[in-house]
Amino acid sequence: MVKLSAELIEQAAQYTNPVRDRELDLRGYKIPVLENLGATLDQFDTIDFSDNEVRKMDGFPLLKRLKTLLMNNNRICRVGENLEHALPSLSELVLTNNNIQELGDLDPLASVKTLSLLSLLRNPVTNKKHYRLYVISKIPQIRVLDFQKVKLKERQEAEKMFKGKRGAQLAKDIAKRTKTFTPGVAVQPEKKKTGPSQADVEAVKNAIANASSLAEVERLKGMLQAGQIPGRDLRQGSGEIVEEEEEEEEEEDTEQMETHVEGDAGEQMTERNPEEDDEDMVQEPHVNGS
Repeated sequence: MVKLSAELIEQAAQYTNPVRDRELDLRGYKIPVLENLGATLDQFDTIDFSDNEVRKMDGFPLLKRLKTLLMNNNRICRVGENLEHALPSLSELVLTNNNIQELGDLDPLASVKTLSLLSLLRNPVTNKKHYRLYVISKIPQIRVLDFQKVKLKERQEAEKMFKGKRGAQLAKDIAKRTKTFTPGVAVQPEKKKTGPSQADVEAVKNAIANASSLAEVERLKGMLQAGQIPGRDLRQGSGEIVEEEEEEEEEEDTEQMETHVEGDAGEQMTERNPEEDDEDMVQEPHVNGS
């Protein structure tokens, strides 16, 4: 990993990109933390941080000129607060292929009123229920989300879904945030995590083998990142059916055994020894005679 120093910023490639914006290329240095960006002297419209190791998007000084931020292929799981103060002209933010987990982790972007293009493709958060409508509701001025134009119908649906007290409660319920460490607060012991079972592993392998397109493979990847196992529900349902069938078989076996025992008892009563019957008949007159 390489520290983002003033020297690195000075040595990095600087050029005018195809849309005639001044761009700073900090791509592929494995930078872990955003820092020392004051060394840019606010001379760039675009900064490319693609293919690094950044985990949190913060640490920006006041950069009035910066309009486009390319952060794809990092490890970002958190977005810093008060970005609108540091980046007052930010209009395009590309966060493709990062690790943003929860809808609530996107709330800091709601204060960036200049943001018009946002990409969150290949983040686990895109698999959350109501994801697209939630983002449109939080960032109403957004025009392009995940490289798809936001339609008027989507805006109306988002407004209707999150309108009033019920809408506010729904937004509160689904807008969870990723838990982070707070200094001074006691850390609660976490439960031991167990790995996937052999059946889950086989289900994932089968789902990948049966995938017929790249889009389906990407969908499976998103499900796994969100902690969902393809085919688990189906397997659980079939397991319940098998258990019911086994219970029915056990009941039938029990009935057959009871019938068999009763039949054996009847046979034992009918198949008596003839000599014992003769002895009984001989003893009866002897008793009467006495």
